[in-house]
Amino acid sequence: MLIAKRLTKLPPYPFKVLYELKRNYKGEKLIDFGEGNPDLPPPKGIINRLIKALAKVENHRYPNYEGLLKAREAVAQWYKRRFGVFLDPEKEVCMLIGSKEGIAHLFWALVGPGERVAICDPYFPIYRNQPILAGAQVKFLPLREENNFLPELEKLKGSKIKLLCLNYPNNPTGAFADQKFYEEVISWAQKEDFFLFNDNVYSEIYFQEPPPSLLQIKGAKERAIEFHSLSKTFNMPGWRLGFVVGNSEIISALLRLKQNVDTGPFNAVQEAAIFALNKSETYAQRMRKIYERRLSLFVSGLKDLGWEAKMPKATFYLWLKVPSKEDSLTFATNLLKNYGILCAPGSGFGKFGEGYLRFSLTVKEEEIEEALRRLKKR
Repeated sequence: MLIAKRLTKLPPYPFKVLYELKRNYKGEKLIDFGEGNPDLPPPKGIINRLIKALAKVENHRYPNYEGLLKAREAVAQWYKRRFGVFLDPEKEVCMLIGSKEGIAHLFWALVGPGERVAICDPYFPIYRNQPILAGAQVKFLPLREENNFLPELEKLKGSKIKLLCLNYPNNPTGAFADQKFYEEVISWAQKEDFFLFNDNVYSEIYFQEPPPSLLQIKGAKERAIEFHSLSKTFNMPGWRLGFVVGNSEIISALLRLKQNVDTGPFNAVQEAAIFALNKSETYAQRMRKIYERRLSLFVSGLKDLGWEAKMPKATFYLWLKVPSKEDSLTFATNLLKNYGILCAPGSGFGKFGEGYLRFSLTVKEEEIEEALRRLKKR
């Protein structure tokens, strides 16, 4: 066998499946609600700052592993403004080549064979696949609609996990976690002696109250870190820039692994990020209005068609029940084949994602209207 045995334990990557569906599609113009890939451009001010940074010769040398200090200081200042959380930029902040990179490396830095990780189901695939590659065991915590897609924390009692993985605001469900939930989580972490992270990359895409940070909770820094990204907030997914904040020992372990795998992000991109974070409030407000209009338009149209649909509190995802007796993959495949509309089947996000569909509202309003017109013919 050519490939490593560990790779045979991984299921097909859901977005690779979506790519194959798109590649083989031959019908009318595709309307792609499949992947959470922002279609909006980055603000011009950020692009101009990148162009300026590109002219600096020193920015084209190897970056350091933890990121530019002035970039980490900008992150700390943003966390203070946005969440009221104080961070030491030298020890409690690390820049990443996208939050996905950091999360993947975190599992390799913290867990191995014989150790246990708890993840929520449905899940973003990296939470399931990286522990498997690291040789760890995975405990699944179901996210059910009747519990507002929050895990039942009582299931952590006696679980002997080393790491709990959270993602709120949540992909794929759009669920929202409040401070009370985070207080309960930290209490369980202290009682059951485990560490945890929250993937908070959708914190700025909200439509009611602003989502909190896990690190706002007393005692959280003793056990937790939080990931963030510039991809969703500033429409910079291709730039590959994120950061992690919180417990200095966990960040140190992550850096030790990164030193043997890669470097820090491109310095010119980090300079653009400093500008972005300093303008965050203005840019994020504009973006939220666009996504809120898109979601409202789609939800209203689907309701008129008899689908069960309601506005999420956060994220640009619409997570809804399959409006037929078909399984999610069959329905999604038929939706593409018959209507030229691509969405993500819930089964791609785990066992408890079955019966649901995820639509990413990273498409323009005219495409949403066209999708609704096509569905009326159904």
